[in-house]
Amino acid sequence: MSILERIAQELEIGEDEEVAKLTQNALNNGIPAREILDNGLLKGMDVVGVKFKSHEMFLPEVLMAARAMHAGMDLLKPLLESDGGSGRGKVVLGTVEGDLHDIGKNLVGIMLKGAGYDVIDLGSDVSPETFVETAKRENSSIIGMSALLTTTMPAMKRVIGLLKEQGLQGKIRTVIGGAPVSQAYADEIGADAYSYDGANAVVCINKLLG
Repeated sequence: MSILERIAQELEIGEDEEVAKLTQNALNNGIPAREILDNGLLKGMDVVGVKFKSHEMFLPEVLMAARAMHAGMDLLKPLLESDGGSGRGKVVLGTVEGDLHDIGKNLVGIMLKGAGYDVIDLGSDVSPETFVETAKRENSSIIGMSALLTTTMPAMKRVIGLLKEQGLQGKIRTVIGGAPVSQAYADEIGADAYSYDGANAVVCINKLLG
């Protein structure tokens, strides 16, 4: 088994110290940081996402895997940044204005970080202007929005309206989710994707970013 396969395997079972040690060994052996990320850490985390989706893994195990992912990423990040970019890109995340629910949104954040994305978590009760201004400032091409109340869902439409007004629709993509939200609602307001859980959010965003 190659060192990258071992990194993926140890990450899957949440062995953070082992992942850090193997990542350092891989770097010492001259394996490029990007290759370690793609074929070691992300490969392991992709398996975690699939297993979580099919209920073969549960949240505590996902959190352990995410911690192992971070242990490896801490070593790779400085090298990836000097190489022009860390991980897979930036995602601006938040629960929309008027809504204070954040458990689902937090889980999406954990899964995205685990999948190698930089997540800018704005918390809950986030205004449409804050979503858009943050995405512009951080040069993020994805805004992820969550709503748990039907009364706060229209705030998602306002974010998309602001992007349209500023000529940013298509440059900044929108992903929406939350208990009352559906694919039909995403289609109605012009969101780029609808996600029904944390693992699916990773799949959606991977697809949007190609």
